[in-house]
Amino acid sequence: MARIRVRIARVPSVLALSLSTALVMTATACGSDTADSADTSTSGRKNGDAPVVVATTTWEGAFAKAAGAKDVTVIVPSSAQHAPDYDPKPSDLAAVAGADLVLYAPFEPYAAKIKEAAGSDAKLVEVNLDNDADKASTEVSRLGKLFGTEDTAAKWDTSFRSEYATLRKELKAAWPGGKAPAVVAQVFSVWSAKMTGAQVVGTYGPEAVTAQQLSDLAKQKPAYVFDNVHMTTGEVLPDSGAKQVDIVNYPGKDLDLLAVYKNAADTITKAITS
Repeated sequence: MARIRVRIARVPSVLALSLSTALVMTATACGSDTADSADTSTSGRKNGDAPVVVATTTWEGAFAKAAGAKDVTVIVPSSAQHAPDYDPKPSDLAAVAGADLVLYAPFEPYAAKIKEAAGSDAKLVEVNLDNDADKASTEVSRLGKLFGTEDTAAKWDTSFRSEYATLRKELKAAWPGGKAPAVVAQVFSVWSAKMTGAQVVGTYGPEAVTAQQLSDLAKQKPAYVFDNVHMTTGEVLPDSGAKQVDIVNYPGKDLDLLAVYKNAADTITKAITS
């Protein structure tokens, strides 16, 4: 079975100026019509049946791997605490020139740089980064169709749905007193509350939380706050008695999307049974 090769794109900084010039020339020659996320063509593949993929972060990379991509290069290092704040250098974008597809998310502020670096052959693909189980399944299926790896994507989805159902059952069994806990969740962590079967009594973010919002959330008397470690502002309801649980959205450098759900379930279980 083919092995997934994951590479973090790095080129010595002395090449940055020449690469930057080359990327600008390429972008000028291509124009804005080159990158069309609705274009499902994957012609010019360089890796057999599966396309060569460049992903801005491990999140997009994990979706690509689940969908069947075998050659995935990640631009933002997995060690970056807040990936959207990362500022890719021209040298970091060098791998884009050899890609069939470039995966990015619209909320990433460096998306414009990715577009400029895409070149005449690479196709830009906007990815819906949401770990909600149904949305994740839909996105993996879409990418599998785009890659021409529908069978691989379908097999992953079957395994994912089975494992997800198991995790939900285990989390329900851990409910304190056998009742669904009341939870306040950061908007990008709601998926974990849904997996838990929790009662979501309020949400916050991604913008800064106001004093009035904090007051309103505290009045809901949540037992837990499911925070987003990638966009955390510290303890959200420090005087409410609610226990804060740190939820990780981004996969590790192994690009294992399923591990995100398993790790979240483990973190939540420990929090609600302690």
